[in-house]
Amino acid sequence: MIVRHWLSVLLVCTAATVVLPVSQSFAQSATATTPQATAEDSTVLQKIVVKGKRVAPGSVADTPLATEITAKQLEEKQVTNFDDIGRSVDAGVNYSRGDAGFNLRGLSGARILTTIDSIPIPYISNSSRQGAFAPANANGGGDTFDFDSLSSLDIVRGADSSKGGSGMLGGAIVLNTLEPGDLIPEGRDWGAIVKSTYDSEDRSISGSAAAAKKIGNTSILFQGGYRKGHERDNMGDNDSYGRFRTEADPADFDQHNLLFKLRQELEGGHRIGLTAERFRRDLQTDLREQQGTGRTYMMDNYDGRELRDRDRVSLDYDYEAQSSDAFFSSARATLYWQDLKKESGSKGRTAANVAYGRNNEIENETWGFSGTATKDFEYSGLSHSVRIGLDVGVSSWSQYSWALCPTPTTCPSLNNQAEVPNVDSQNLGLTFEDKIEIGNNGFALTPGFRFDWFNYNPSTGGSFASNTGLTRFGDLNDRTEAGLSPKILATYDLTPDVQLYMQLAVGFRAPTVDELYSRFYNPTGRYAQLGNPDLEPEIGRSVEIGANFDTGDFTGRVAAFHTRYQNFIETVTSVDATGFTEFNYTNVSAATISGIEASAAKTFNNGINLHTSLAYAYGRNEETAQRLRSVAPFKAIIGGGWSNETFGFDLSSTLSAGMLTDHLNTPVTNTTDTTFDAPGYAIVDLTGWWTPEQVPGLRVQAGVYNIFDQEYFNALAVRDVNLISTASQPRDWYSEPGRTFKISLTKTF
Repeated sequence: MIVRHWLSVLLVCTAATVVLPVSQSFAQSATATTPQATAEDSTVLQKIVVKGKRVAPGSVADTPLATEITAKQLEEKQVTNFDDIGRSVDAGVNYSRGDAGFNLRGLSGARILTTIDSIPIPYISNSSRQGAFAPANANGGGDTFDFDSLSSLDIVRGADSSKGGSGMLGGAIVLNTLEPGDLIPEGRDWGAIVKSTYDSEDRSISGSAAAAKKIGNTSILFQGGYRKGHERDNMGDNDSYGRFRTEADPADFDQHNLLFKLRQELEGGHRIGLTAERFRRDLQTDLREQQGTGRTYMMDNYDGRELRDRDRVSLDYDYEAQSSDAFFSSARATLYWQDLKKESGSKGRTAANVAYGRNNEIENETWGFSGTATKDFEYSGLSHSVRIGLDVGVSSWSQYSWALCPTPTTCPSLNNQAEVPNVDSQNLGLTFEDKIEIGNNGFALTPGFRFDWFNYNPSTGGSFASNTGLTRFGDLNDRTEAGLSPKILATYDLTPDVQLYMQLAVGFRAPTVDELYSRFYNPTGRYAQLGNPDLEPEIGRSVEIGANFDTGDFTGRVAAFHTRYQNFIETVTSVDATGFTEFNYTNVSAATISGIEASAAKTFNNGINLHTSLAYAYGRNEETAQRLRSVAPFKAIIGGGWSNETFGFDLSSTLSAGMLTDHLNTPVTNTTDTTFDAPGYAIVDLTGWWTPEQVPGLRVQAGVYNIFDQEYFNALAVRDVNLISTASQPRDWYSEPGRTFKISLTKTF
C-alpha cells in the first residue's frame, strides 16, 4: 500500500514537471507573438466581483439553487461536526448517521453527491453487513474531511445531474479546501492561523494550524489538524451492561488530517498547482449494551472499531482570460488519484468464553480527470456564456469480511470472504450549458444537459471465489448504462439585489456496486441478502421556483420544489414455499418529495442582527402510498444577537416538529406501528465571541448548547428503531446530548 501511494505521488509530480514548462512556454509564446495587439487592440477584462458567493465558473455550486457557508460563518457558528450545520446554520440540512453523510430534501447516502475541490468522493457500502451486523457497518465516504481545512462549504439542493452527474438526486455538498490566498493578507507575502477547540459533547480537544507563503509567483500552503475525544454524550443515566443500558457506550477516537498545496502563477492568466491530502479517523468503542446477562458477549470483553481513511493527490489547473478575444474565458482542470477506505468491526469473547471477531473492509481507488471551460461572447444581439465539461474516472472496488468464529465448522462459510466482488468500473460524463442573456432587462435562460455513461466489470476471483452464494443465485454480468440529464433554468433580476429563478431539471443515479452485485447466503439461517444486476438507474424530475436577495444588510432566500422519482431503489423481502427468505434490491416505480425552504438575516446599524431558517418537506412512496421516513419533519432555526468590533453574542433556538407515522391515511389492518416516531422539540443555544484589542488577531469564542438541558431525539437517526424489540435499547439510549459547552481560541498572523 505504501509503495502504491508513493508511486501515485511520483506520477503526479512527474506530470507537474511536464505541464509546468509547457504552460510557461504557451503563456510566453502567446505574449510574444502579439504584444502590440494585446496592448492596443484587445480589451483587458476587469475582475468581476460577485456579491455574496465566491464560486468558480462551472462549479457544481455555480447555480442560484446553491448557498455558501464561508470559513468565517463556520467559525462564527462553531461548526466542528456534521450535526452543527443543521442546528445552527441551515434548517434544510440534516445529518444521517446511518449513511454517514448529509441528508438533503429527504435523501442521503448515494443519492447525495459530495465533492472536494471538484473531486467526487464515492459512496461505498455493503448491505450484507447492516441490520444485525451493525457493528460491521462501514457505509459512507462523504464524512472523510476536517472542517478546519475548509475555506467554504456549498450546499446545492435538488435533483440536477447536469451540474454534477450521477448521484445528484437530492443535491450536493461541495467542499472547498483552503488556498494560500485565504491566509495571506493584502500587502503581505505570508499568513498563518492556529486554532484550538474543546467540546464537552464528546470531551474532545482539537488543534489545527495552517500557514501560507508566497515567493514571487509561487505560493505554498501547509495545513494540519488533530482531534482526540470520546463517545458522543446522550441523556441516558443507566450505566449498566446489556439490555437496559441507556448511557452512551464508552469510546475513544483519534482524528488527523494533512493538507499541502503548491500554486504557480504563470503569464497569461494561467495557474498550475499540486495538492496532497490525507484524512484518518479511528474510533474504538466498548460495546457494553451487547455484554452481560441475556446478551451474547462477556462483560468488559467486546469492543467495536470504525475507521475512515481517505488520501488524494491532484494536479490542478486554472485559467482566467486576460482579454475579451481569448479563445476561452476561463478553464478549470483536475487530474487526480484518490483512495477511500472504510472499516468497521468488533472483537471479544462470547458468553461461552469463546473468542470472536469480525471486520468489514471496503475500499475504492480512483484515477480521474475533471475539467470545464467557458466562453463568453455575443451573437445576434444575445449574450452567451457557454460551458463545456468532461469528467472521466477509472475505479477499482474491493470488499472483504474477516471473522474469528466461535463455531469454526460453520462460521467460515459465512465469513472470511468477499460479499461484494472486486469490480473495475469506468465512467464518463459530458456537460454542456449556455447561459443566454436577452438584452439588459435582467432576464437569462440557461439550457443545458449532461450525458453520463458507466461500465461495471465484476470479477468472480479473489476473495469472492469463497462466497457460498456465488453459483446459487445466478451469474454476475458486466453492466453498461447511460443517461441523459437535461435542465433549463430561467432567472430574472427583479432589482440589482433580488433575483427570481425557476428550474426544470433531471437527476440521475447509477446503481452502486453493492446494489448490483452483493451476495450474502446463510443456509443455516435460511436467508440471503442479494444485489440485483438488472437494476435500472434512479431518475428524478424536479421543478423549483425561488428567489435570492442580498441588499448588504438583508440577505435570504425562499424556494418551493417538487420532485418525482422513477425507479427508486429499495430493499424488498420475499419468502418461498420452504420458508427461505431473500432480501433483494428492486426498483420502485415512483416516489415524490415536495417542500418549501426559506432563510433570512437582517443586520441593523446599531449592531443588532436577526436571522431565521426553516424547511418543510413531504415525501411518499407512490407505489405503497406510505410516507418516506427519510424525509425530516419541519424544522426552524430562529435567533438574534448583537455585535460590535470587539464583542458579540447570538441567542438562537432550534425548533422541530415530531416525526409523523408512515401509514398516512391508508387503512392498515392488524398492523402495529412499532417504529419510533420522535417527538418534536425546542432547544436554545447561546454563543459569544471576543477579539481583544490588546492581542491583534486573537479570537475567543464560546457557546452553551441546549441551555435548558432538554431531552430530544434526531427523527432521522431513530426512524428505523423498534422500541418493542428486545434487540433495541430503552428510549433514552437514542437521545441527543443534553447541555454542553464549546470553547475555541483562534489566532491569525
